[in-house]
Amino acid sequence: MEKLTIDYTATAVNTGGRKGHIKTDDGVLDFDVAMPKEIGGQGGKTNPEQLFAAGYAACFGGALGAVAGKTSLRDSEITAKVHLGNYGPGSFGLAVDIFVKIPHAASVEEAQKLVDAAHEVCPYSKATRGNIEVNVKAIS
Repeated sequence: MEKLTIDYTATAVNTGGRKGHIKTDDGVLDFDVAMPKEIGGQGGKTNPEQLFAAGYAACFGGALGAVAGKTSLRDSEITAKVHLGNYGPGSFGLAVDIFVKIPHAASVEEAQKLVDAAHEVCPYSKATRGNIEVNVKAIS
C-alpha cells in the first residue's frame, strides 16, 4: 500500500452511538444523531448515512472539479444516495449511488467520462473501492 502524506486531519467524537451526539474538535459540528424511522429509530435528527452522503457528494464534487478541464461545472449537481442494508442477520453494509448532472457538458456521454475520471481520483471513491458497491452515473 502506498504511504499517504497527511495534509489535514478531521477529528470527531461520538458518544452514544446512533442515538447519541457528535462533536468535532474545532466545535464546528456539534449535534445529536438518531436512528432513522425506517430502521426503528425516532428520526428527526441526522444519521451516519446522511453524513456519509454529504461528505461523499462534496468530495466527489471536488474531484470532478479537478478533472473537468475546460468543461464548466456551473449549475452542476452531485447527488449521493447512501443505502444501509444487510447481508443477513447481524451483518450490515452500505452501497452508494452517485448521480451527477453537468448541464454544460457537450453530451451525457462526455459528462459520463468526467464522472468516471472523478470516481478514479475521489478520496471517498478510493476508500470504498472494492469494499462496497458504488455506482456513478451522469444524468441530464
